[in-house]
Amino acid sequence: MSDKGSAEAKKLPLLPLRDMIIFPHMVVPLFVGREKSIHALEEAQKNGNELFLVTQKDASILNPDREDVYDVGTVVNIIQMLRLPDNTVKVLIEGKYRAKIGEFESQPEGYWADVEKCTQGTVDPVSTEATIRSIKNVFEQYVKLNKRIPPELLMSISSITDPSRLADIIVAHLSMKIPEKQEILEAVDVEKRLQLLLEKMQGEIEIINVERRIRTRVKSQMEKSQKEYYLNEQMNAIQKELGQKDEKSEIQEMEEKLAAKNMPEEAVLKVQKEIKKLKSMSPMSAEATVVRNYIDWMLTLPWFEYTEDNNSVARAREILDNHHYGMKDVKERIVEYLAVRSLVGNEGKGTILCLAGPPGVGKTSIAKSLAESLGREFYRISLGGVKDESEIRGHRRTYVGAMPGKIVNALKKAGTSNPVILLDEIDKMSSDQRGDPASAMLEVLDPEQNKNFGDHYIEVEYDLSKVMFIMTANDLGRIPGPLRDRMEIINVSGYTPVEKLQIGKEYLLPRACKNNGLTDWSVTMSDTVMLDAIRGYTKEAGVREFERVMNTVARKIATEVVTKDVEKGKKFNVTSKQLTKHLGPKKFDGTGIEETPQVGLVNGLAWTSVGGELLHIEVVTTPGNGKIQTTGKLGEVMTESAQAALSYVKSVSGQLGIDHEWFNKNDIHIHAPEGATPKDGPSAGITMVTALTSAITGIPVLQDVAMTGEVTIRGRVLPIGGLKEKLLAAKQAGVKTVVIPWKNSKDLPEIPTEIKAGLDIHPVQGAEEVLKLALNLREPEKFMQHVGLKVLDSENGMEVAN
Repeated sequence: MSDKGSAEAKKLPLLPLRDMIIFPHMVVPLFVGREKSIHALEEAQKNGNELFLVTQKDASILNPDREDVYDVGTVVNIIQMLRLPDNTVKVLIEGKYRAKIGEFESQPEGYWADVEKCTQGTVDPVSTEATIRSIKNVFEQYVKLNKRIPPELLMSISSITDPSRLADIIVAHLSMKIPEKQEILEAVDVEKRLQLLLEKMQGEIEIINVERRIRTRVKSQMEKSQKEYYLNEQMNAIQKELGQKDEKSEIQEMEEKLAAKNMPEEAVLKVQKEIKKLKSMSPMSAEATVVRNYIDWMLTLPWFEYTEDNNSVARAREILDNHHYGMKDVKERIVEYLAVRSLVGNEGKGTILCLAGPPGVGKTSIAKSLAESLGREFYRISLGGVKDESEIRGHRRTYVGAMPGKIVNALKKAGTSNPVILLDEIDKMSSDQRGDPASAMLEVLDPEQNKNFGDHYIEVEYDLSKVMFIMTANDLGRIPGPLRDRMEIINVSGYTPVEKLQIGKEYLLPRACKNNGLTDWSVTMSDTVMLDAIRGYTKEAGVREFERVMNTVARKIATEVVTKDVEKGKKFNVTSKQLTKHLGPKKFDGTGIEETPQVGLVNGLAWTSVGGELLHIEVVTTPGNGKIQTTGKLGEVMTESAQAALSYVKSVSGQLGIDHEWFNKNDIHIHAPEGATPKDGPSAGITMVTALTSAITGIPVLQDVAMTGEVTIRGRVLPIGGLKEKLLAAKQAGVKTVVIPWKNSKDLPEIPTEIKAGLDIHPVQGAEEVLKLALNLREPEKFMQHVGLKVLDSENGMEVAN
């Protein structure tokens, strides 16, 4: 600001302005109401109509002092003044020039000030002209954007050549704050004022552009929201007219359900947060659907809803005995559980049982009976083929189509927090790039962790400690060790023919008649015929195939009833001849063994996922150069057993009367029939030793002998598993003598008497004992008596010479 060359100071009446600034060349009407301001107008009329206007820094001050007004104002000329009925004065003024306050007087009747006219210095014509052109172009853009400025103003602006006048007229029409306008008013230097004006206008244009973009976006959103609201209201009205809409809103229903629901505090806060979020969303948006589904899940889950247990041991025994035959170990464990529950109440932890055994032995049905005896809800989860960890823990809500895992879904469908959940086929789970579901099951099945089970979808910890988990598995070897460690494993072995007979008479045949519409006719089958059906048409540890056989017989009889129009009440007694007619020729040979001793053919016993099997091992020798060949789809472990057996036979070849050079001049071929079936396991070791010894020495093997046991290269016989299933297979095949490892003797008391009846069981410690029992020898006691094999004495743990 410069005051060089200014005229002498004038003493003029002063009028303080609120929220506005008057620039030179402006013609503006003012409404004046303060008495001091009206007095200033009257004094100005007496002294040439000149008046000094200056803006207050704070518009709320009624009687400002010197420090309450700016330093620079505008000297104006009063054109017209008119008093209004409400004692205010309307005055029309015209701005003349800028002036700076000198002395300031505040008298009771009004304000006076000594003012000096502010004049500018010299300007650069070229620079000023360039700035003027820029200002006119920018102002033209501003007018196009700001619809409040009349376009006619551009015509009048274009004809102005005075830069000072141009700047003052333009700034008067800009929407700027008072301090910014005051800054331009105080810019006495024209070039500085033009530059400042140009910056302010460009800033205003940028603000207007942003405002326009925001308004456009908001308008489009508002139009969409209004359209959706209108359509929703129409839909609600239509539904209400049709009687399909309740008076309460959906969100109100959610809030009422939440108030009535017994939930953990963490879950309540989570649902409240989601309801609040839902209120601010468009009802038709995709995200609102996701939130709505989540709230529905949270409000439906049984957080603290339990069924009361029926801990009656007598009732449990009755239900289990009525539904299942045998299965003593499983029934005893369930009775023990109920007895403990009756003593500790609901304070005890959940139970995690694993029923392991071949298919068709009743693992799934025993879990249903358990739930019935407890009075709990039952839900089955099939884990066969599950590869994704999210199937157990649920999907995170960031994914499209996210859902809770199978565990939480089971609780929702069961409707209680203490159901019996059956995890069926837990050994059939696998893993891929989406995670390992078996590892996710660790938290579910760990009694110390599952009270805080975390599902990715519900995002709130859930207590699984009251749930009773029952698992079924065919092969425990396929379950990872850490997961198997968390289970209480109960082995459910296969049924003997006598047990299958009772199951057929008490359960399967009556059920088959009922399922095939024969309730009004009597169907009977003698024990002999039913045993023929068991041995001749089934070969399994369970009773699933046996049930199919009974259903086939029932269907044949049902067809006869319909075809011949047999009257109700007639009795059908199925004979052996009719059994063959209904089922065809027998599928399986009842014996499975040769009648006479054979060279190089031995009956081995193997365990499979469907029960025990009689496994033949054949060995032949041919002239060659000492090669050994194994066929029959033998696994790696079984191939190694063959190598170990051959090494043992070579080590005792002298005692067998075999020249050591014989092994370099002959080839040995070991074969297991049924080559399409994979076979593996160490328990064929002594079978290999016997078959090799027989083939090499030419001594026949007794065919009423079967054996099982792992062998070492020193001839020691090691224990095996699945003894009950193997003995059962031997009994079904017609074997009379069974050779087992000596260390498996402790398992014999647990084998049912009906399985052991008729079997001559020989526990052995060394391979030479096996050979004495299996080979067709004239003097077995003298055979290999000088081998000198060391075996482990089980009683004192010392190695002794045999």
